[in-house]
Amino acid sequence: MRALLLGLFCCTLLAASTMKLRDPLKHPGWQHFYNNEYDQALAAFEQKAHEHPEDPEAYNHIAQAVLYREMFRSGALESQLVTGNNPFLRRAKMGVSPDVRKQFQDALDKAIDLGNAELKEDANSIPALYALSVAHGLRANYAFLVEKAWSQALHEATTSRKYSDRILAVDPKFVDAYLIQGLHDYVVGSLPFYVRMFGFLAGFHGDRELGIRELQDVAQHGVLNKYDAQILLAAIYRREHKPEQAIPLLKECAARFPRNYLLRLEEVQMYSDAGNKTAALQVLDDVSRLQAEHAPGYRNLPVEKIAYLRGNLLFWYGDFNPALADMKRATSNASRLDLGTAVLAWLRLGQLYDLQGEHVQAVEAYKETMRTAPESPAAKEAKGYISAPYQRKRPNG
Repeated sequence: MRALLLGLFCCTLLAASTMKLRDPLKHPGWQHFYNNEYDQALAAFEQKAHEHPEDPEAYNHIAQAVLYREMFRSGALESQLVTGNNPFLRRAKMGVSPDVRKQFQDALDKAIDLGNAELKEDANSIPALYALSVAHGLRANYAFLVEKAWSQALHEATTSRKYSDRILAVDPKFVDAYLIQGLHDYVVGSLPFYVRMFGFLAGFHGDRELGIRELQDVAQHGVLNKYDAQILLAAIYRREHKPEQAIPLLKECAARFPRNYLLRLEEVQMYSDAGNKTAALQVLDDVSRLQAEHAPGYRNLPVEKIAYLRGNLLFWYGDFNPALADMKRATSNASRLDLGTAVLAWLRLGQLYDLQGEHVQAVEAYKETMRTAPESPAAKEAKGYISAPYQRKRPNG
């Protein structure tokens, strides 16, 4: 169930303070947000809330910036971890301090109170319905990522969907509202039958293909949620094993948000999945150059992360000698890596040592895997290789 929910809870849910369809990038807060500059985004959104204290969406923006800042710091925004075999890998929960938790919850409580107050005045207020839809979507993110409360997360997401349904009943042409419909249709349609029997999902059967079409419509014709739909579709295309469809979206978004290195790293993975090793390595070379030049957005990208990505790519393509050299660089200062990357780097290092017939060194790497994240699938896999060395046939050609 956990892996099937990821598409729903990784999206960025934008909203506007009014229903005038104004490109969110005209606000500096969103420019910072999409470029992973969450402290600057948060400051801009807090200023907006100060200037418009009765606007529920101002508080949604604060909550969103707070949550995504923590997700970025923990590595949870990377779809390599989302769609791999270690989704949102954590020892228990995504660590959030009490102060951050309170800041997030207080902002959402304010948004919901203001939205409900507005609905009492006008039951068909699209701004209020939209604010409530976004607020419950953010609560779903929080329940999934921080509390690890899967049922609660799905319940909040379904509540978000119901508010979005009310928006479309008032204005069926409000294309941006279909972001939530598409997400919900795709995810619920991907859930096992027994999960879809939950009481709060009554009437929602889901439809993966319909969800993708709805998201495609937002990506092409939306205004408020256009960029979110593009990024989300790229992640879904990866889950659907359609990297060729993800690549153009990622390239477009990377050009629009040049300081967001995560988009370039996703390009690497998509080219690799598509079998284009040369293009994947070229993007990695570009990322490495930008990091070395201390380009905006790249100066804090650890070189160990780049080494891991290159080594992992070469590992899957069977280039074991250069992959081993890269993985040694990645683990030489593993403390600079997020937990998900670190545990996989140690596992890959052990596997590469085994492929070189150096099982003693491999065992040490497997032990580091187990120490790094003892309860992770990678640690359990590493434990098995201690007594039975990893084996893999070199791919033909």
